[in-house]
Amino acid sequence: MSRIFIVEKTGRIKIVKWSTLLPTAFLDIHTKVSGGGEQGLLGLAFHPDYANNGRFFVDYTDTTGDTVVAEYHVSADANIADPAETVILHVAQPFANHNGGDVTFGPDGYLYIALGDGGSGGDPQGNGQNTNTLLGKLLRIDVNNASPYSSPATNPFFGATPGLDEIWAYGLRNPWRFSFDRVNGDLYIADVGQDRYEEVDYQLASSLGGENYGWNIVEGNGHCYSPSSGCNQSGLTAPILDYDHSQGCSITGGYVYRGCKMPDLRGTYFYGDYCTAFIRTLQVVSGAATNLQDRTADLAAGGGSINSISSFGEDARGELYICDLGGQVFKIVPSP
Repeated sequence: MSRIFIVEKTGRIKIVKWSTLLPTAFLDIHTKVSGGGEQGLLGLAFHPDYANNGRFFVDYTDTTGDTVVAEYHVSADANIADPAETVILHVAQPFANHNGGDVTFGPDGYLYIALGDGGSGGDPQGNGQNTNTLLGKLLRIDVNNASPYSSPATNPFFGATPGLDEIWAYGLRNPWRFSFDRVNGDLYIADVGQDRYEEVDYQLASSLGGENYGWNIVEGNGHCYSPSSGCNQSGLTAPILDYDHSQGCSITGGYVYRGCKMPDLRGTYFYGDYCTAFIRTLQVVSGAATNLQDRTADLAAGGGSINSISSFGEDARGELYICDLGGQVFKIVPSP
């Protein structure tokens, strides 16, 4: 691809054009961003009609630690953004961790926003199960038909229904990367666990929303957290996959591969773990995770050391990338 946009946690977005890092950042908001710990510039989403309207959206924690979702526009120079900011959403964060931070446009044209449970440990404020707060949720908003946004009338808690209008799904602890399959529209959410389990949640494109993914009643697939045993799991949507902390301790979600260079992997979901740096794949068949594979050794064969996997990326052609917190970006390519 001619351009790849790279989001830096400290508050800059840089461009690699034809394999060369451009000297000037596309956007530099480091003075607005608190970048310590789990905080920082955490998400970037280009509007589906970006080629015509130049709109894009970022998610960051501000200097007080609160979550900000803001809109920007590209300038007359395609490689430089206009610094003027319009704040779309501001969410107070009670603690410094579990900010979520991913923002993505869905196939329906709405902007989806991931928010963690507000932090600390164990969800002390009960935010995951409280539909009167945005924390611990996946939000779905319309940034096209109102200023700064509106909530679609098809959202599960819209209008007189108890719960905040913006909520699409709830019961999340710290959704660290979610993505839509660009072919069928299915949604994958990697939710970071507490002390024992990591999980991948899944939602069919035909879903009407309102899924309760269980935190902090359960952690992973049916493992009671609060209370520690005998918890009521009625109405909860179980993950399609979980793994315990003997394998890793912080899941990093990726994408379903839909590129051209590795046709045998089309339809395969990639994910990793920040702590142990494994890279694995699965395929969903009839709503169940199948063909579980560990790809760590295969990818390491390309040279270099991938550690502290912080994110995956996808380009316009559906090819995938891996980012680590050490500042490296790797492209997944077929073996020679």
